Amino acid sequence: MSHMPSTPSQSRKDRARRRGEFPAAPEPLSVPLFDSHTHLDLTIQEAGVPGEGSGEPVEALIDAAAKSGIDRLVQVGVDVPSSRWGADLAARNEAVLAAVAIHPNEAPLLSDLDEALREIEALAAQPRVRGIGETGLDTFRTGDDGRAAQEASFRAHIAIAKRYGKALIIHDREAHSDVLRVLDEEGTPDTVVMHCFSGDAEFATECVRRGFHLSFAGTVTFANAGPLRAAAEITPADQIMVETDAPYLTPVPHRGRPNASYLIPLTVRALAETRGEDVDALCAAISANGERVFGPWS
Repeated sequence: MSHMPSTPSQSRKDRARRRGEFPAAPEPLSVPLFDSHTHLDLTIQEAGVPGEGSGEPVEALIDAAAKSGIDRLVQVGVDVPSSRWGADLAARNEAVLAAVAIHPNEAPLLSDLDEALREIEALAAQPRVRGIGETGLDTFRTGDDGRAAQEASFRAHIAIAKRYGKALIIHDREAHSDVLRVLDEEGTPDTVVMHCFSGDAEFATECVRRGFHLSFAGTVTFANAGPLRAAAEITPADQIMVETDAPYLTPVPHRGRPNASYLIPLTVRALAETRGEDVDALCAAISANGERVFGPWS
């Protein structure tokens, strides 16, 4: 992959990320909340942990989140090793549930996609694996030559979600119509989460009509995200969730710095302002949605 030359400002941001310079913690939430989509393993690998970072890194991230009022996490896999790691973590930590999958951009790169899918299905049977994802379609990163494998993988994940009664967590990047087409052709699982929802109000309306849950990330705080905020504004309270996608998509005012679950308060407060709702009431609604989608954490 080729890279554009970095500007001095971008170089500083890149260096800050490599050094793991996390933002200061925001004011904690009064009503506990969960992060519907995080990558603890990637956060540790790419950015480290916030603060002094003493002790075991995973526990440091979980503890930092809890201090901000984020007392539950969904650890999301992107390939077989990360899915296995997340399932193992969820099995021993009651604050964590796991989702397992082959990421849509990983599927075309595998020499034996069928074998990887068999391993994902084996993990799906575990009781603290509550989601199948992130799976879906991505026409931004994957070119025409990888589309067939990507779609085949998506269809297989849909089938796994239905067989095991787990939530389907969808990665949809510049593929709205194709995601809906595949879901229509395969039959939609009972529970669908649109991870890092990226559509406008029109697409949100279509997803809501189908009963999907829309999970909003730090992108909803970005200055150019007017259409996304319009989508968040019309999403019913019983179909909305919030996430980090950590270590990516850090909310304003820390865009470009490493992200982690302890920064969820910034995103949920922005959502509450957009929707004209009380923050505590929105947190309570989102938490209730999490229990319906993923079941109890403990």
